[in-house]
Amino acid sequence: MGNSIRRGAAPTFAEIRPETIRGSAGYFRLGRSTDGIWWLLTPEDEPVLLRAVAGVNRHGRAGPPPALRGAYARTVEQLYGPASGTGQDWARTTAARLHAWAVDTVGPWADAGLADRGFYFTALADFVRAEIPVLHGPGLRLPDVFDPRWPEAAAAHALATAAPLAGRRELVGWFTDDALAWGVSESGRPGLFQACLSLEPSFAAHHAAWEFALAANGGTLEAAGRRWGVELAHREHIRQLTRAERAVAGEAFAADAARFERELARRYFSVSARALAAAAPGHLVLGCRFSTPPSPAVRAACVWPDVAAASWRLRAGSPFAAQAAAAAGEEPQWVTGGGLSHGDFRRLPVRDGTGPTRLERLLRAGREGLVAACRDPRTVGIEWAHWADGGDEAPPFGAGLVHADDHEAVEHTELLSHIHLRARRLHAAG
Repeated sequence: MGNSIRRGAAPTFAEIRPETIRGSAGYFRLGRSTDGIWWLLTPEDEPVLLRAVAGVNRHGRAGPPPALRGAYARTVEQLYGPASGTGQDWARTTAARLHAWAVDTVGPWADAGLADRGFYFTALADFVRAEIPVLHGPGLRLPDVFDPRWPEAAAAHALATAAPLAGRRELVGWFTDDALAWGVSESGRPGLFQACLSLEPSFAAHHAAWEFALAANGGTLEAAGRRWGVELAHREHIRQLTRAERAVAGEAFAADAARFERELARRYFSVSARALAAAAPGHLVLGCRFSTPPSPAVRAACVWPDVAAASWRLRAGSPFAAQAAAAAGEEPQWVTGGGLSHGDFRRLPVRDGTGPTRLERLLRAGREGLVAACRDPRTVGIEWAHWADGGDEAPPFGAGLVHADDHEAVEHTELLSHIHLRARRLHAAG
């Protein structure tokens, strides 16, 4: 990566190449500087790398409040009172903390009042909740985009979800969904195409998959079976293989699977983008927050003009470059999931000898991942995953920036502050 004109400093708007700009003037946009680095552009056209935290709310985690209040939610009510009335003290205290840690953006599931306390914000459209069947199966959780009602359902959902925030200049952009499951990508296990072939006939995606399979293979089950190298006297045979978690192998099936997956992803991204553009024109679309690396075919459909930047979850301990290549390719990226998780800690094997311990290794990996994200020329935003510790977490193994008793998790906030204060310099230097 070549040096910036002013190494270590964000560029001016004049240094953003006009032909690379994505988005609408007066709102957040994206652009690439003359030295090849992507930046978000504020509505005032200031190039920035945003620093976000997700799930900043009175129950402390991603998603809507659970039916049973957790420890953090009970602490908040005890310390600050209910959300109405004196409950604003929580928002005031939380905003001050975030500013002290150099956070400038609140991510999805944030308390609505925080956007009025000096923060930019991102929002979640949650198209999987549109009035459309949802595909479920091993590693599968997607709206049935082959259902003829999908465009209408997406438009109605966007109108209800996104239209109320239309025109908000503090809104960076929309995530279409969070943690969709695009099929198992592990070698030897059934992927997205095979999962759709194995769905119940009530799903439009089931019929679309078989129509695609037959059209690509001479129009008969026998021809498809010969080309795929499997005995295929009836469709149920594929379902039996899927239930046994056995993948159909071979290059022919893999080629058909890639074409089908790309078409499914194209329908998802193009329709959701059009729905958001109609309901809330001008705002960026920031992808579907991949929680695991998508297949190359799915990633290839997550591109401009339907998606301004790909969003994906950083996994501590895995090489950053490989994760970014799998999730974003050459596209600009919003990196979510910063910080360790309790699950990461439990999955990490114990090493013999005197160390480093699992906690030390995870903390180091978390720092390295966030620094690598800042340095990557594709990155336009980084996001810490959790505001408060979960119910099964306890210091020092929690994932939140605050513990269940509302005390600051200094093992994370010190690290986060150090990185946030250097983030734009790291990004400009590459």
